[in-house]
Amino acid sequence: MPRKGHTPKRTVPADAVYGSNLVTKFINSMMWQGKRSTAEGIFYEALTKVQEKGGDEALKLFTKAVENAKPLLEVKTRRVGGANYQVPVEVNADRRTSLAIRWLLTYARGRAERGMVDKLSNELLDAANGKGAAIKKKEDVHRMAEANKAFAHYRW
Repeated sequence: MPRKGHTPKRTVPADAVYGSNLVTKFINSMMWQGKRSTAEGIFYEALTKVQEKGGDEALKLFTKAVENAKPLLEVKTRRVGGANYQVPVEVNADRRTSLAIRWLLTYARGRAERGMVDKLSNELLDAANGKGAAIKKKEDVHRMAEANKAFAHYRW
């Protein structure tokens, strides 16, 4: 926490192609070593593949994939009297989005396809359809929170 009061949230500008802040956040998370043009090229090419395969509008499928991957609950470790408890807490809206983006990118990079464009487009399609590794991760997090709801009274 900062000593001199609250720091305001930074806003990212909307991207040039779709005019969406979510797309900009996704590209910023995808980018390695400041290579924005490379990340943009991969992302936009993946979205054209998503549109070809999915049949629906690309931005709509992308936002649906991110929405499907957003977790509602997560567990945080809380130490009470020498014991550690996994306490389920609701996830903040900004953290939900960043977790969904992180999971989509992590599991897209870990896929077996050849080339990041194919990996990302297939992971986005899977997430939009309610399956895939990012959705499984969300369900695992929810399952952990459900299993530990007896410790919800330790919430702070």
